[in-house]
Amino acid sequence: MGSNKEKIKACKHKIRAISDTMYVLGGKWKMHILVALYFGSKRYSNLLEDVEGISGKMLSRQLKEMETNLLIKRTVMDTRPITVRYELTEYCEKLVPVISNLADWGTAHRAEIRKRSNP
Repeated sequence: MGSNKEKIKACKHKIRAISDTMYVLGGKWKMHILVALYFGSKRYSNLLEDVEGISGKMLSRQLKEMETNLLIKRTVMDTRPITVRYELTEYCEKLVPVISNLADWGTAHRAEIRKRSNP
């Protein structure tokens, strides 16, 4: 990789990048919402059903933050009553492999913990 200074610089760069990522994706609910939207666009009420345990107020807050960070798109439909749909943005689609890898790791980790707990 190079000199020790280069390694330190690369390490700090990666840590900064992870901090930025965790700022945007961190918290209890954002990944849950992204996974729900990964399976297709949804109305607010569908998201409330899919993301068990989230309050309406928290869902609204998270959706606004995620829209600000270009992760989701909010579309107001021309219906009566007005319908709002949420979906992943094209920009957010770049996260799909990361989300899939995290889910795969979580499944494997749960199996590993169970295996070690019940020899």
